[in-house]
Amino acid sequence: MKFNFRENLRVELNYQGVTIKELSARTGIPVATLDCYLGTRATVPSVDTAVKIAKALQVTVEDLVIGENKNVEKHQNKTSQEALEISRWVKNLNIEQCKTILKLIKIFK
Repeated sequence: MKFNFRENLRVELNYQGVTIKELSARTGIPVATLDCYLGTRATVPSVDTAVKIAKALQVTVEDLVIGENKNVEKHQNKTSQEALEISRWVKNLNIEQCKTILKLIKIFK
């Protein structure tokens, strides 16, 4: 599955749970500029800017440009974004909170 830069960036941000504001803070790239890369016009950044974004997200520029990041594709296909968000929240819970969440999941199941 290959996407364009905009779609690859969006997938990576969602996968990592990184907001545009966070990416802006990590890279020094203004939020408005990042919005241009993610918007419907899908502006493509310069090489220098793409490198900054890739470094901040710890992926390669190639992953963002041509979508060759197999880990993201694998996760995207097997796990919904909601499940990924839940797993990020659970990592921050203590053992008792995890047990309570597990009980709730069993009720829904």
